[in-house]
Amino acid sequence: MKDEKIIQETIAFVKKTLDGAEGGHDWFHIERVYKNSLLIAKEENVDLLIVSLGALLHDIADAKFHNGDESIGPKVASDFLISMNVSAQIIEHVVAIINNISYKSSLELKADKFSSLELQVVQDADRLDAIGAIGIARAFNYGGFKNRSLYNPDILPNLEMTKEEYKKSTAPTINHFYEKLLLLKDKMNTRSGKKLAKKRHLFMVKYLNQFYSEWNGIS
Repeated sequence: MKDEKIIQETIAFVKKTLDGAEGGHDWFHIERVYKNSLLIAKEENVDLLIVSLGALLHDIADAKFHNGDESIGPKVASDFLISMNVSAQIIEHVVAIINNISYKSSLELKADKFSSLELQVVQDADRLDAIGAIGIARAFNYGGFKNRSLYNPDILPNLEMTKEEYKKSTAPTINHFYEKLLLLKDKMNTRSGKKLAKKRHLFMVKYLNQFYSEWNGIS
């Protein structure tokens, strides 16, 4: 099956699977990550089919919506790609991207952690969607979904979380900026990713300044 046909079938599968998903992790999130992946990939020597499939399937069954089970997403993706007669080598690479793309995975200390240019491209695209105007909207959307408070001055951000602490966190949404979102600019992998992240990072800083001014009755 030709690459374009595989990609179109994957898009249809993801749209159907994520129908009704939480607004920050729905098809439109996947579409943005997919488009950003292709944009970043223009300056990188990567396999576009692997990048495309990694982007489209990276959140096919996000663990946070499946009781923390990190095995479901890779299995759903793998089963689908097998049904599409995709080569075992490509499936293995795509599954590795899904297993290693998340921010919480970066909190693990592993000597043999998987890495590839394709992962770096998709990871940057995913991180770009977590910052800037859309990142802010997604953060508060998920916070509302989990019934978390917007902000509590008495609950300070935890800047040294382990992966397990990160997964179990119930902190206010504003804390998430300091525990993850503001850190992403300096964790980008590619030249394009770093360039795009700077503008979105500055927008978040301006937003937080305005948020605190309004919270404290200054403006």
